[in-house]
Amino acid sequence: MDREPATATALTPRDDQPVDVLYVVLPDTLLLDLAGPAEAFRLANQALQRRGRAPLFRQRYCGPLPAVSSSVGLTLAELEPLPARLSAPTWTVLLGRPGDTAQVLRRQRAWLQTRDWLARTLWPQVSAAGAPHRLLTVCVGALLAADAGLIGERRCTTHHELLDELAQLAPKAQVLANRLFVEDGPLLSSAGITAGIDLALHCIAQLGGDALAASVAQVMVVQGRRHTQDPQRSPLLAFRDHLHPAVHRVQEAVCERPGDPWPAEALSAIAHVTPRQLTRLFHEHTGLTPRAYVEHVRVALAQQALRRGASGQQAADLAGFSSDRQWRRAKARHAVGQAHHDAA
Repeated sequence: MDREPATATALTPRDDQPVDVLYVVLPDTLLLDLAGPAEAFRLANQALQRRGRAPLFRQRYCGPLPAVSSSVGLTLAELEPLPARLSAPTWTVLLGRPGDTAQVLRRQRAWLQTRDWLARTLWPQVSAAGAPHRLLTVCVGALLAADAGLIGERRCTTHHELLDELAQLAPKAQVLANRLFVEDGPLLSSAGITAGIDLALHCIAQLGGDALAASVAQVMVVQGRRHTQDPQRSPLLAFRDHLHPAVHRVQEAVCERPGDPWPAEALSAIAHVTPRQLTRLFHEHTGLTPRAYVEHVRVALAQQALRRGASGQQAADLAGFSSDRQWRRAKARHAVGQAHHDAA
């Protein structure tokens, strides 16, 4: 039986209030489109819990039907009704479904109900000035957003086999190919299947920091992926595309506490190896020494602070340098090292 959208009481968002990640589940939903991002957000909360911090995400599952069969035949049940109001900062996730264009756009009753809910109920809340909400699409989810008239002139992407169909549904949009994901205001769209994990990691980094996203990626054995036209990769995520757990432990500690002194003994204690062994491991898996990595992180943080309008001394303090002079010397060494890397 079809259900009416549920009504919730509006709340004023608080700094300690987690974001609701609301997955819209329709018949034949691609299971990996759902499970990939959901695991990323779950692992982010798990990592925060280990550090004694509150969770950042609350995952919810809704749809026009209380139960549906997924793309692999597994039944997804106890789904919430489509909500009439967003009672907390909410990231609504539209998911893909299998098949060619004709199969995807059958516009069955569940699709039509959801399309109407998106246009009349959800999007006015998401697109309101200053709203804390977002709309995320994975794969074919972008076509549902376009069919509901939500994309307009925004930049977006979807699975490479359906780019032309997306352009037809949203003729004023800037449909971009060869992208893992695209962010344009409150709309974040991603390409096929596993790109939903990349999008989730991007969102985790924005809310919880690059170190948290890198930790989740390492647990999921997912390397940070970017095409040349994608948004610039954060320098704090650089040198993390390896699988060595000891090196990752050190990198996570440095990213979380860049201002600590970090003598060789402290770093090696985190890695549970000798300083000499840690230097060898770092060089093998990152091409840097542990000391050079610490300096890389500090320079990156100082540069980010400068772009936000901090003074040179403020940037140096925020990044853990003892003085503006120490930061300038580190920045010069970093520039030389980057030039040698680029030349190689």
